[in-house]
Amino acid sequence: MTELILGVSAFYHDSAAALVADGTPVAAAQEERFSRRRHDGSFPVQAVEYCLREAGARLRDVSAIAYYEDPALKFRRVLATFAGSAPRAFPAFRDTVPSWLAWKRDIPRTIRERLAGLDGGHVPEIRVRRHHESHAASAFLPSPYESAAVLCVDGVGEWATTTLWHGRGRTLEPLAELRFPHSLGLLYSAFTYFCGFKVDSGEYKLMGLAPYGEPRYESLIREKLIDVKEDGSFRLDLRYFEYLRGRRMTGRAFEQLFGGPRRQPEGPLTAREFDLAASVQKVTEDVVLRLARTARERTGEDRLCLAGGVALNCVANGRLVREKVFDEVWVQPAAGDAGGALGAALAVAAERGAPREHLDVDGGGGGRDAMSGSLLGPEFDDERIAAHLDGLGAPYRRLAPEELDKEVAAALADGKVVGWFQGRMEFGPRALGARSILGDPRNADMQTTMNLKIKFRESFRPFAPSVLAEDAGEYFDLDQPSPYMLIVADVAEAQRIRPDAAETDRAAGLDLLKVRRSTIPAVTHVDGSARVQTVTAGNNPRYHRLLTAFKEATGCPVVVNTSFNVRGEPIVGSPEDAYTCFMRTGIDVLALGSFLLEKPGQPQWQEDRDWRQAIPMD
Repeated sequence: MTELILGVSAFYHDSAAALVADGTPVAAAQEERFSRRRHDGSFPVQAVEYCLREAGARLRDVSAIAYYEDPALKFRRVLATFAGSAPRAFPAFRDTVPSWLAWKRDIPRTIRERLAGLDGGHVPEIRVRRHHESHAASAFLPSPYESAAVLCVDGVGEWATTTLWHGRGRTLEPLAELRFPHSLGLLYSAFTYFCGFKVDSGEYKLMGLAPYGEPRYESLIREKLIDVKEDGSFRLDLRYFEYLRGRRMTGRAFEQLFGGPRRQPEGPLTAREFDLAASVQKVTEDVVLRLARTARERTGEDRLCLAGGVALNCVANGRLVREKVFDEVWVQPAAGDAGGALGAALAVAAERGAPREHLDVDGGGGGRDAMSGSLLGPEFDDERIAAHLDGLGAPYRRLAPEELDKEVAAALADGKVVGWFQGRMEFGPRALGARSILGDPRNADMQTTMNLKIKFRESFRPFAPSVLAEDAGEYFDLDQPSPYMLIVADVAEAQRIRPDAAETDRAAGLDLLKVRRSTIPAVTHVDGSARVQTVTAGNNPRYHRLLTAFKEATGCPVVVNTSFNVRGEPIVGSPEDAYTCFMRTGIDVLALGSFLLEKPGQPQWQEDRDWRQAIPMD
């Protein structure tokens, strides 16, 4: 009889649910995709309902519910932090502690109450795992390795901010831990905040900004903010940070150190922000590399698994791969808190003896993982899609898969932007070819077009390439798979275009965007790198067929791939979401299941519409 374990992460940000059957992930989704509230931290009732529905199960069929962190231990950290920061922390204490006293200390009871009325079934036992154990389990147990070093780096869980583990078989042995308030994730978030972006969501913007600057503040950061040891352990000088005392990350001491006040959100970006981003990115990469070298020394392993919010820093991951600290690196695609739901469920399943069946295929030799390409979310059949489109009176053509691929490839080659909604939704923050917006990477104007007319976001933000795995080496300096778009690599020399020296000398800051650097300029960042997704027929056969059709039409096996959403909104989850996004943006063509829709002729279509008017800015 199949044993089902339901994992839950909730009540901070990016709440999610995941269902594991005999140790294998079968369904997982973030609550935001259903509620349409970005980074939704509420109890993931809709995600839970989806997971059970996907497995054809009810709550009474589940053996246990696994929660991704220990609330009692976390509450002790919260109290200790406020006590150590009194009296300045009193306002934050007054705002925060009542909810802990009311219900957060006993989250298992809260979960039981939320689930009791779900389907009338019995609520199973609730098992609490520690935050970093959930991260570690999400990194190692579904990985393609029989044994590996495991490194988890984030802001903070209960107390841990950085942990090192040794994964073998079904077990994870903890080896080392760094504790709050000394946190690499919070250091990076402090600079995110100081540069005017939102904490817990804007860190990837800071990473994208870094190549525009020079690490002029690196030595100052090392001298004043963080003391890094040779083994990667570190301590922060807490006099420069405010997160111990309230909701702000930085204050006057930080402003004095870096020559002025924090940039206001939506304010102009200056050379200072470029250089701050470059500096903290360089420090972060160096710490991660030192931690990874220590992980290899302590475990003797030649493979590394990563999770935690810092594992989403794909530039740091790229350096790990490029500098050969390990022979292979595997990153959990839902590396942040959403993935904790999956990790908690996997940890409980492993504790109960569930096998890692995916290793039997390749013998644990670094081939197939258990994530199913991270396509673990809901899927919608053509009947459901047609009913919605017909109800809207939306004109469409229904095509066979081969015809659809050819038409989409032709539209991309013609410079059009395509919304691509196919199969099961991705789990994690990246669109991987199921809920994606696509473009032609050879088009030098495509990055600006997609940022300003489709995504309505900052022009500096880079786009990622999806490439046929069999052709990846021809376009990128990457000698291992990158199926989850979590490794940055340099564009291959054969594709590089050396800009005129006078042109680069004249360009600075965001003007660097205008300098063409490769045959695929829309996905080549200003430093000549790209955040690569390698696509195989195994991890996403539908998307692989489209890329193959584009290659046949153009000779290029690469497309621009960005998430199917606009600024301030979650990635689309349903056909309704996809059509709405299509109509509220400048997307030219929508491939929705078997249906192809073009913007002209759609209800309420306007040829010269300013699409930005319909989008709220965050």
